[in-house]
Amino acid sequence: MSDARGMDGEKVVVRLYVLITLLAGVMGFVLGTIRPEDLDPELFGVVQLPPTPVGVAIYGLVTVGLGLGVFLGLVVYVSRRSDDDAGTRDRGPQ
Repeated sequence: MSDARGMDGEKVVVRLYVLITLLAGVMGFVLGTIRPEDLDPELFGVVQLPPTPVGVAIYGLVTVGLGLGVFLGLVVYVSRRSDDDAGTRDRGPQ
């Protein structure tokens, strides 16, 4: 289903997800450029990244992208399951 402008909700959410993830990467790059003293990016407590602008940008992209991606995936899964269940209930006995 789409609204009057022809943009459906799923496209808006995906574009917002990409925008937020890219913003996290840009902010990581800015933070890496400032170089605070105790900056030590480590992905998931396992992968050590260099405290450079690119390393901190990668950390921001991966962390926010994965965190929001998992959440978004769960929301899509639940909404599709909910739509499927609602469709079978609306039909009534056959």
